[in-house]
Amino acid sequence: MKIAIFHDYFGAIGGAEKVTVCMAEALGADIITTDTRALGALTLPGKCISLGETVKLPPLKQISATMKFSSADFSDAYDFFIFSGNWAQYAGKKHHPNLWYCHSPTRAFYDLYDVYLSRQSFVRRQLFRAWANSHRVLDQRSVRYVDRIVTNSENVRNRINTFYNRDVSVIYPPIDTSEFTCKGYGDFWLSVNRLYPEKRIELQVEAFRSMPDERLVIVGGYSEGDHAGPYVDRVRRSLPRNVELRGEVSEEELVDLYARCKGFITTARDEDFGMTPVEAMAAGKPVVAVREGGYCESVIDGVTGFLVPAGVSAIIRAVVEVSRDPARYGEACLARARLFDQSVFEDQIWSVVNDVS
Repeated sequence: MKIAIFHDYFGAIGGAEKVTVCMAEALGADIITTDTRALGALTLPGKCISLGETVKLPPLKQISATMKFSSADFSDAYDFFIFSGNWAQYAGKKHHPNLWYCHSPTRAFYDLYDVYLSRQSFVRRQLFRAWANSHRVLDQRSVRYVDRIVTNSENVRNRINTFYNRDVSVIYPPIDTSEFTCKGYGDFWLSVNRLYPEKRIELQVEAFRSMPDERLVIVGGYSEGDHAGPYVDRVRRSLPRNVELRGEVSEEELVDLYARCKGFITTARDEDFGMTPVEAMAAGKPVVAVREGGYCESVIDGVTGFLVPAGVSAIIRAVVEVSRDPARYGEACLARARLFDQSVFEDQIWSVVNDVS
C-alpha cells in the first residue's frame, strides 16, 4: 500500500513535524508539503514533494497553504492519505481513503479566537476578524471530507468534539525514548518551544530573572511569515544575563542539552499534548509545567516534577524545590516516558490505517 502524508509546512521543527516524520518512517510514506526550509534538520525515510512555497505574510501564508492543498491531486499516485496540521486536510475532497492526525482545530478560529484578536492593531483586527470568520466556514466544510480523525491527547479530543462534533481516537505522539540519555544534572534548566506568544516564554524569563543563581537555556525558532516576530523581539530585549535564547539547534545538540540539564520547564497555554516534557523525562529529567492542557496527561505532579499555576511565583517555587535534588525524580521520569514510546505509536497508527483502508 502506497501512503502519502500531507503536512502544512516545514518552516520550523516542532512536535507536529516530528510526528509527521515518524509516521512516514513507520508507514513507509512519502511527504507532501509546502515550505521545506527546516527539512535539512530532519532525515526523511522517503521522498518529499513540495507544492510550492507559501506567501510569507499572515494570513496570506495560511490562505496560500489552503489553496495549494485544495488544488493538489495525487489521487492516482497513492492508495491511502494522511493529513497532518491545520491546512493539509483541505486535500481531503480528492484523496480517499484518508485519515487526519489532528493536532488541534485551528485555535485562532475557535478557543483562542479572542486572544488572537486582542493582539492585533485596529486595522489588523478587522482583517483578522474577516479572515477567521470566513475561513472558519471553510474549515468546517473541509472536515466533512475526512474519513477518520485521530488526535494526540484527551485534551484535543474534547476540542474536536466541541468544535467539529466528531468523536475521535487518541494516539499519543511518538517519543523515541532510546534516543535520550542522562549525563547528570547540570547547572542549567532547559526550555524547548516554538517561539510563539501562546508558549508564554515571558513567564520563564521573569521567573529566572528572580533566580539569578539559576540558568535557563531556551531552544526553538519560528516560521517566517508567522505572527511571532514582534513577540520574539520583545523577549530578546528583556533577557536577563542568566537566560540564553539559543534559537534552533541540531537534533544532536538538543539531545545533549536534555542529557545535561538540571530540569525542564514549559509554560504553553493549554498545550495540545506537548512532546518536549516526555522527551525530558526520557532523559530522566524532572519537569516543571503549567497545570493546563496535555501536560496534565504526561507529567505526574510531585512524582516526575510539578504541575503549577501559570504564574511567576509558582514557577519559582517549583524550580527551587526540584533543584534541591533533581536526581530523585529520575527513575520515575524514565518509567513514565516509556509509556509514550515510539513503538506504541507505530502499532496504533498501523492499526487505524488498516481499519480505515
